[in-house]
Formats: sequence, structure tokens, C-alpha cells
Amino acid sequence: MKVLAVGDIVGESGVRKLKEELPKIRQEENIDFVIVNAENSAGGMGITTKIFNELKEMKIDVITMGNHTWGKKDIFSFINSDNIIRPANYPAMVPGKGYNIYTCKDKKICVANLIGRTDMGVLTENPFLKMKEILNKVKNSVDIIIVDFHAEATAEKIAMGYYLDGKVTAVFGTHTHVQTADEQILEKGTAYITDIGMTGPKKSVIGMDVDVSIKRFETSLPERYKLADGDCFLNACVFDINEENCRVNKIKRIVRK
Repeated sequence: MKVLAVGDIVGESGVRKLKEELPKIRQEENIDFVIVNAENSAGGMGITTKIFNELKEMKIDVITMGNHTWGKKDIFSFINSDNIIRPANYPAMVPGKGYNIYTCKDKKICVANLIGRTDMGVLTENPFLKMKEILNKVKNSVDIIIVDFHAEATAEKIAMGYYLDGKVTAVFGTHTHVQTADEQILEKGTAYITDIGMTGPKKSVIGMDVDVSIKRFETSLPERYKLADGDCFLNACVFDINEENCRVNKIKRIVRK
């Protein structure tokens, strides 16, 4: 089984790039299951009903979110849908699901979404303890467990990888929008990569306009961010899972310009 995880979609141009490239990747890589992080898909912050419907039309299996989950009020009308999950370590009373279980090729796949606590500016519960709680609930009822850890700090992501080694099938990072080159199979069999990158404007500062971003750093003034224009690229990762032991045989990074 091949699982495709697509890095943070940034803006409507990122959505268009996904729509353009996904059919090709599906065919070339024989993809069976698709996970897309869409927390930046609407103007760089949140997701709208329109974009949610577009992603469903692309037959995305799971949409994951992050620190901008609540960026657009539209989300409250579809957050309880089966094919969208938000960070599981948000407070327990918020709407939506932090993980869900799906079926693909007669395998039960649990996809979980977590958010980091280091330099994220969001008050959340401990992602390590929350994931431990999820594992206790699902470990005997699923075949494959995949985690999208939406976090800023590389150290926090790496620690999560080792924490879950041997307990889950794969851990991939999102949020920093820069694809890392550290994909690996950890000692106890869990596939890991610190960040799968972003899908959005190529000439940008993690999706935002270059001049505006530089001005913010140069002057320290609260210049309003705006999305960058121009050509987009797509960052993603393919996890090739052995269907007999449900372990990842191979990880392949993808960059489509």
C-alpha cells in the first residue's frame, strides 16, 4: 500500500497546484491513500467550505489541520465530517476529531493529528501524553497508524519520532513549510521525516510575499502578511507500506515544480 502525505497547502494557488499534480502522482506512484494538510489553504490561514469541497472532489482521504484550524469560521459547519481531523491535543471540549479510522485495501488505518507546544503560541495539552492515550484506544483495532505532527521545533518532532518508534507506522512533520532531507526508518520500524514541506508559491517566504516578509524582519513593524504570487511547487512524501507486516519499506520525498 502506498500512502501519500502532502505538505501544507498555502493559499488558493496551492489548492490549484494540488489539483494539477495529484492525478499525475497518483498514477505514477500507484497511490492508494492520500493525506493533505490544509490549515493554510484559505488565504494562508484556515480552510473554507469552498476549499473543503474542492479537496473532497479530489478524493482526498484525510484532511489534517494545525494552529490555524479555526482561522475561518466556515470550519464549524464541517469540522465533524469524517474526512477532516484537527489536532487531538486541543482542549477536549472543542468540536471535531483528533484522529479517525479509515479503511483501505482491507486495512484499518488510524490517522492522528497533533500540534506541538514549543514556540507555537497555542495553549494545548501535552501531545506526547495525548498520543499515548490515543494508542491505548486504537492499538488493538487498527493495522496502520499514521501521525501528522504539526510543530515548529525540530527537536520536538524528532523526540516524537523516537517516542512513537515501534508503536506507529509513520510520523511526518508539518508546519515549517520547508521539506527536510532526514527521511528514515527508525530502529524499531517507524518511518519518520521532520517536515514534508509545503504546497504553494515557490518564490516566497514559507508562502508569504518576499518583500513584505523582509520588511517585517528589517523594521520589526507589524506589516500585514500577504500571500506570494507566481508559480507554485508541491512538496509531499510517499510511504510504501508492506501489507503483510504494516511497516514502511521505503520513504520517498516528492517535489513538483
